[in-house]
Amino acid sequence: MDNAYIKSFPDVMSGKKILYVHGFASSGLSGTVARLRELLPGAVVVAPDLPIHPAEAMDLLHSVCDSERPDLVVGTSMGGMYAEMLYGFDRILVNPAFRMGETILKNGMLGKVTFLNPRADGMKEFMMTKQLQEEYRETTERCFTGPVAGDQGRVWGLFGIEDPVVHTYDLFASHYANALRFHGEHRMNDSILLHSVLPVVQWIDDRQRRRQRNIVYIGIEQTMEHDWRPLSSVVKAVRFLLEWYDVYFVGALPPADGGYAGRVSQWVFETVGVPSFRHIVFTNRKDLLYGDYLIDASADGGSASFMGTRIDFGSDAFKTWEEVIEYFGRLGGQ
Repeated sequence: MDNAYIKSFPDVMSGKKILYVHGFASSGLSGTVARLRELLPGAVVVAPDLPIHPAEAMDLLHSVCDSERPDLVVGTSMGGMYAEMLYGFDRILVNPAFRMGETILKNGMLGKVTFLNPRADGMKEFMMTKQLQEEYRETTERCFTGPVAGDQGRVWGLFGIEDPVVHTYDLFASHYANALRFHGEHRMNDSILLHSVLPVVQWIDDRQRRRQRNIVYIGIEQTMEHDWRPLSSVVKAVRFLLEWYDVYFVGALPPADGGYAGRVSQWVFETVGVPSFRHIVFTNRKDLLYGDYLIDASADGGSASFMGTRIDFGSDAFKTWEEVIEYFGRLGGQ
């Protein structure tokens, strides 16, 4: 993990349990577990060491789920493969290795393997034999064989665009609707955890609590320069707002689209990442938007008749995104 500062979010998953399922050759003492506990101090994070034999690992995970009844399961890499089969629980799978048997062969993982983190049983290494590799292959064939349809809204797959190890986005997306890409590689780091995983954790926590956050719409034209460079402090502002509000990005459609919506959507993703997933709206009737705040520079397209509070971006009161941050900081989520 990075040495970057990790902010604490004590209200997210407060009073709840998270089961973390670690990746290959790792343990419950991985850096990701420590970071999750820093990030979400109000939650209890359960992180068992997994046996090297996949059947034994699944038996252990089912036992832990039965005894702990976690509110959320987070699995990374190999752990994401295991977590997919923990049906009936809310799950986040980060770069899940659904083809673990093939991954072992393609990445030269046969032979002696040294654990990356200390384990409770004191094991420091093990041998990845062809027989053990075959056990992983057989186990991965059981993925997506449970009650997938009933878990559609409860499973989220996060896939790093620069991941050189596993490439299972299409496989996941063929079974589940919530398939997201993020900027990053295979290994978890602080940026991925904070800016890609945490937003999904917040969405799940809000759904579980039936919590309705106030809605902020941001005019996409107010996030970029004329040459499509992000405006100063806009990413900082979006990340600040996401702590308190449900944030949507609103763009106007020209008479002939010509692929404009696709380019704008890609730009928002490149700039904001995971929080833009299903949070981009195209409309020429901003007066019909249901929400609490609209940050917009133009009064056209119904913006002037928005029923909530309109933030006139570029005006004397809101010349920059820093002033927007200051304004919403005083509101504290109201």
